[in-house]
Amino acid sequence: MLPLWLLLPLGLAQLAVSQPSNESESLLWGAYRPNLYFGLRPRLPQSLMTGLIWFGTQDFMSVSRPRHGCDQGDGLEGYTWTEYDPRKGGVQVLNDRPNNVQITTELIKVPGGSNGGSWAARVRGVPMDPTRPSRTSFIFYTGLEGLGGLDMESDEDENGLEGPVKLSGSSPDLDDFTIRIVDGPDNTPVTNGAYSHLFADRIGKTHFVGLRLAPGQIWQARDFIMQNIIGRAQNILEAYKDPQKGAPDPSFVLQLSDEGLSGSNLYAVQKSFDGEFQFDVFYESASANHPLGPTTLNEGIPALLQSFNQRFGSVFPLPPAADLASSSDPEGLQAFSKAITSNLMGGIGYFYGTSIVDRGFAYEWDQEDDQDSDEEDEGAKAKGARLTEPRALLTATPSRSFFPRGFYWDEGFHLLHIGAWDNDLSLEILKDWIDLIDEDGWVAREQILGEEARSKVPAEFQTQVPTNANPPTLAMAVTAFIARLQSSPSGPSDAELGMDMGMQVPLAAVEEMTPGSTTPTGPGSRYLESPELAMSFLKSIYAPLKRHYEWFRRTQRGQIKQYGRKARSRSEAYRWRGRSEKHVLTSGMDDYPRAPPSAGELHLDLISWMAFFTRTMREIAGFVGEVDDEASFREIEVAILNNIDDLHWSEENKMYCDVGVNDEDESYHVCHKGYLSIFPFLLSLLSPEAPQLGAILDMVRDPKELWSPYGLRSLSASHPEFGQGENYWKGPIWIQMNYMALRALYKTYAAQDGPYQKQAQEIYAELRKNVVDNVYKEYKRTGYVWEQYDSITGEGRRSHPFTGWTSMVTLILAEKYY
Repeated sequence: MLPLWLLLPLGLAQLAVSQPSNESESLLWGAYRPNLYFGLRPRLPQSLMTGLIWFGTQDFMSVSRPRHGCDQGDGLEGYTWTEYDPRKGGVQVLNDRPNNVQITTELIKVPGGSNGGSWAARVRGVPMDPTRPSRTSFIFYTGLEGLGGLDMESDEDENGLEGPVKLSGSSPDLDDFTIRIVDGPDNTPVTNGAYSHLFADRIGKTHFVGLRLAPGQIWQARDFIMQNIIGRAQNILEAYKDPQKGAPDPSFVLQLSDEGLSGSNLYAVQKSFDGEFQFDVFYESASANHPLGPTTLNEGIPALLQSFNQRFGSVFPLPPAADLASSSDPEGLQAFSKAITSNLMGGIGYFYGTSIVDRGFAYEWDQEDDQDSDEEDEGAKAKGARLTEPRALLTATPSRSFFPRGFYWDEGFHLLHIGAWDNDLSLEILKDWIDLIDEDGWVAREQILGEEARSKVPAEFQTQVPTNANPPTLAMAVTAFIARLQSSPSGPSDAELGMDMGMQVPLAAVEEMTPGSTTPTGPGSRYLESPELAMSFLKSIYAPLKRHYEWFRRTQRGQIKQYGRKARSRSEAYRWRGRSEKHVLTSGMDDYPRAPPSAGELHLDLISWMAFFTRTMREIAGFVGEVDDEASFREIEVAILNNIDDLHWSEENKMYCDVGVNDEDESYHVCHKGYLSIFPFLLSLLSPEAPQLGAILDMVRDPKELWSPYGLRSLSASHPEFGQGENYWKGPIWIQMNYMALRALYKTYAAQDGPYQKQAQEIYAELRKNVVDNVYKEYKRTGYVWEQYDSITGEGRRSHPFTGWTSMVTLILAEKYY
């Protein structure tokens, strides 16, 4: 019997698709192996993992380049989830030009039962160039880590399998389940080729292998599977060494061995095709009792897509055509916006495992922080890098190909976008990060959990140091949640939130309450619809977040009195620990020019982040009723804002600057025009009447400084280091920083009265147009969004697809600024 929603007319089916019976269960399964082109798993530490491998069989060379993990060297002309909802499923398109095949993967999640429901996946392909051969072999594998078992229920045969393939399994968390792999109705095998008569018994059949892998090795499934194929092929080709005889067609040789070991915990199923193809995979939880079949996908995917597209247009509406040059192509622009949003959500991964931490490492200019340590602490630090206990994390990844792991610096931006679509999912991710905060208040800036994650990270970047921070962007996710609560029709009022302070509500906040740009309702909005749930969540994160905040204030403190600096507050100054001679990786702006490292330097971006973090803590404290804390945070916020001016404003240079110490131990301003020097503006820390704002806006709009036709440059074009060295943060355009600038303009400086309001409005309109039009242009040209963009040509640079914070173009399009 089919699930009820598949028996309904299309309109009612949409409603059923969009209303899963249990919201937490709807997030158990997902494409949580984003480092793979198509990899599914549940949010369970040791459980079932699946993956897809393919290669061409037009020659023997293609098998040496199997597709499995996302890799920029594979030569794919774009791969993206064109529509994807983490609660329901979606569609992904992969363009593999070298193997002449366009692959579409479709996933639909079917709620029901007590173990996260069931799911169905379809893999289909067509030749990209119909005039060329398209011979491909696809392998779907499933492996089980931890307790439980997998068994092949189909009758095994040494020459392969005919008909559907069925596996059964069981694990403590999933209970009993089955997996079926079913051919489409019109598949064509490779039948014509050298020596086809000698392989007639195996042509057109499904091939398999069952392997028994040691604990912790399932993530290496591709290597073991390909070893099986290549080992068998080498044995066969021994008989064809004579060049006069020629070799058999690769399609007949590059096959799995059709052997299954007893106690196998990994099964791989292989199908080979000539031209167009299709096969389905059905995972059925025994507790769901909803048999799945082709109709599940035939009817379910169109219903899911219609529901997704209708909701997407409401949550992320396109701007009027006059706003942007790219608006002249509304269908293309909407498809682009859906794709980058979907790939951000399709890039959410579940990671579990150990990480590497070195509690004893410190650069010489950070050593003074350890002087008060007792002998026991010193002994612990002397132990060097060690593995931690395993931890779990649900996190969006910046780039499926290059950065498939969790980054603190990036995550706050990710959650602004995810939260606009699915508030509760963003809170699930946020809570996982909060749970990583240790008893000292530290959380590692990179979360490299387990061997699979470490396999994608150079050795020199794997170890995390507990004195090192990253910009506290998780605070942005909290303030965004509070903003959604304020604008939710069913949410608490400002007075109930403890934030009714008589302040004028920006026009942007009013607009977010109007139809077409409302806070999400339906799945993913329980915390917006219930003040009790919202209160419970914020109370649950308050204590660890406060501990994290205090860790920043304690460990990243800067020195004021030692260098005779004049400031209204004698305590509020900050310095990034963990910097090297040429890089301040902890700041997130790795190679941005700084002063020579010393214990006396002060960093403008960090004190600005601390002002923002303090403001966030004040808001939460007011919400949860911590009145004394709220008053304390307000005092600290005022002190930090005063010290930003007292310590970091250079009247001579008319800009905010870092602070350094010279050879005579004298304090001086270190001024490098770029993102750093506009941080108080980026985080809306300046009043609209502040005299410094005029100088900042002039710098922002000057083509000789930060302004380019494609967005704001990271470093001024007039700076002697512009475009030099590794040129990572020395000129290229970063989208998250441009989002921050646009947000500051839209919500504060263009919205509120002040002497620079008209200038801010003009800059906002032109900057938004430049950023959106260029990212869209490059997407159409290359098939990808990129980590950064060249400020001279606008071309995409470095890793791709980079649908982490670059996907925030969707928010810019819809003018959703949190």
